Amino acid sequence: MDYVLTTILCSPLFYILYIILKFLDKKRHQNCYILDYQLYKPSDDRKLSTEFSGDIIRRNKNLGLNEYKFLLKAIVSSGIGEETYAPKMVFEGREENPTHEDAINEMEEFFEDGIGKLFHRTGIQPDNIDILVVNVSMLTSMPSLSGRIINRYKMREDVKTYNLSGMGCSASLISINLVQSIMKTNKNKLALVVTSECLSPNWYTGNDRSMILSNCLFRSGGCAMVLTNKPSLAYKSMFKLKVMVRTHHGSKDEAYGCCVQTEDTQGRVGFHLGKCLPKTATRAFVENLKEIAPKILPMRELLRFATLSFARKMLQKFLGKSFYPTRPMINFKTGIDHFCLHTGGKAVIDAVAQSLSLSQFDIEPARMTLHRFGNTSASSLWYVLGYMEAKKRLKKGDKLFMISFGAGFKCNSCLWEVVRDLEGEGNVWKDCNIENYPPKTLENPFLAKYGWIQDEDITTFKFPQED
Repeated sequence: MDYVLTTILCSPLFYILYIILKFLDKKRHQNCYILDYQLYKPSDDRKLSTEFSGDIIRRNKNLGLNEYKFLLKAIVSSGIGEETYAPKMVFEGREENPTHEDAINEMEEFFEDGIGKLFHRTGIQPDNIDILVVNVSMLTSMPSLSGRIINRYKMREDVKTYNLSGMGCSASLISINLVQSIMKTNKNKLALVVTSECLSPNWYTGNDRSMILSNCLFRSGGCAMVLTNKPSLAYKSMFKLKVMVRTHHGSKDEAYGCCVQTEDTQGRVGFHLGKCLPKTATRAFVENLKEIAPKILPMRELLRFATLSFARKMLQKFLGKSFYPTRPMINFKTGIDHFCLHTGGKAVIDAVAQSLSLSQFDIEPARMTLHRFGNTSASSLWYVLGYMEAKKRLKKGDKLFMISFGAGFKCNSCLWEVVRDLEGEGNVWKDCNIENYPPKTLENPFLAKYGWIQDEDITTFKFPQED
């Protein structure tokens, strides 16, 4: 018996088999899954109604008549409804003088509601978490926000923490990419990713047009999610990460400066959105698609694209002039079932839809998310995902494409595979009467009240200087 065992152990075939099994086991543990996620819905007393939005504009005594008109036009065309949420200090009329406590309280409310509900629904205990990643771009504190979460939920002493700031609206995919990298070299881990934005200290009260625009789009929200690479939890998970691509154009001065937190001429801090933003976003978007397309599309589509590209070059050569196709030459729907688009604004959604040749059905989740929750920065993608889940669109084996943009300038995208049929249980969209979405006619309450300013001069609107 000993002789047989020794012979087997010394056999080259045994070592080859051992190496293969070791490799397969390693690959099995390198998969990254989303086990569950929880969206944050503030209380109803934080909703920004049409009337109150007008009141906020009226009480800003730093605005002139042209700025009022610009702001009202922006709200009318933003695609945002009147059920989005703002920080408490806005409702208390203190947006000109927010305190650090206002910012911390805004985050603490989300930590208590979002993370608490996630732990309760999954049955995971806080001391089970091995990795904690928090991304809130425009707030830093001491102790850090990740430290506050550890203290609140009494996590283990050896939990690995990462606190990301300044990453903008694409921060959640950066956080997931960080977790994915850690899990490639560490087996059987559970990671908690917390993504949000703090609006309390960043509500702009000046009159710079490039900065007051952010008040029309950004709203309160957040998402907490648990990721794992445990093979034993794979069948319980919701999504499996297939591909992640990150594009950064920060080396280009124009791209770097198109989205930046800065001070206006009066020293008021705000978020500047430059005129070159659309062009910058387009460049980053195109570069990102070039890299991710070969990784997610079937070979037949790539061959078709190569053939059309060659034919286009030949036409240009023989006709002696540029030839532009009327439709995109590559069909992303051949490898993707669902599109999860960042709700940066109505124009952003429409531009991406046109570039990818998407239907109204494809962009419905993004449009409805913008209408109901606004732009919640890095957490926006997950509200869009929540809409798809609540609508029971996500079936086992479906491929889901996420794409987001962020200051820097960045464009990040990834592809997920749906692990099991999803029913949207416990989803915040269930509380929004998801059956009524999309409405037959998407009424714009701001258009009904302030739409007249698009074609007329402001003559009847009551301004602060008239009081």
